[in-house]
Amino acid sequence: MRSGTVLLTVATALVAVLGTASCATAAPASSYRNLPTSGVPDYQLGGSYTPPRGVTIVERDSTARPATGTYSICYVNGFQTQPEDAAMWKRDHPTAILRDRKGTPVSDPDWPDEMLLDTTTGAKRATIVRVLTKTVARCAERGFDAVEFDNLDSWTRSKGKLTRSGNLALAAALVRVGHGKQLAVGQKNTPQLGASGRKQTGFDFVVAEECFVYQECGAYTKAYGKRVIDVEYTDNSRRPWSRVCASTKRPAMTILRDRDLVTPRDDAYVFEHC
Repeated sequence: MRSGTVLLTVATALVAVLGTASCATAAPASSYRNLPTSGVPDYQLGGSYTPPRGVTIVERDSTARPATGTYSICYVNGFQTQPEDAAMWKRDHPTAILRDRKGTPVSDPDWPDEMLLDTTTGAKRATIVRVLTKTVARCAERGFDAVEFDNLDSWTRSKGKLTRSGNLALAAALVRVGHGKQLAVGQKNTPQLGASGRKQTGFDFVVAEECFVYQECGAYTKAYGKRVIDVEYTDNSRRPWSRVCASTKRPAMTILRDRDLVTPRDDAYVFEHC
């Protein structure tokens, strides 16, 4: 993010989370439907609305319902807390929250209402998996085709308290949870993982933010081929949109959205696709 039977699934996830990320193994391809290699995506995290004409892939928050007639992706904040869930984490799972030396929760510097989750030990990761398994189960029950776990790269904002290996271990466990619910599972941002990171975690596709602006798209397409969605934002666009679409350096499924991802009822709403 720049600028969201159960017992059997939990047991499977715990086996993965207590080990290392290198043990990740993707579920059989026939058990879930992967992201299409072509289409027109929309990114509706700021509120659900009828997709514009021609849209075939829609991502919505886990609290929403999937968009009828589209390949639907469920957004889950896998490595940080959602603002509305902060009290629950503090009350019921306080040890799963990353804290500084004084015991104060560590927040994302750009999103201070989101606390970083602590991925440093197998026990802490297992707690996170137990909590998020309920959310993933809801995604599956509502009819989503896939789930995307945000803030995989939270270790880069932890001031050295988290590690890449700890986050990848959690990612591998969450991928197993998603696959166990017959959902494809998407990586979010984190181009530094590359193909080796994909192999370690078992991710099926990637949702990238502003990879064109930051010249990162090649890292994603090298690892995932055509299964890359790129969301560019109006407040950070350095070229006319027509030039972005004309570029051979962008993924085929590239869209332009307003930063707050508002609905068409808002004057700030923007949606364009190549």
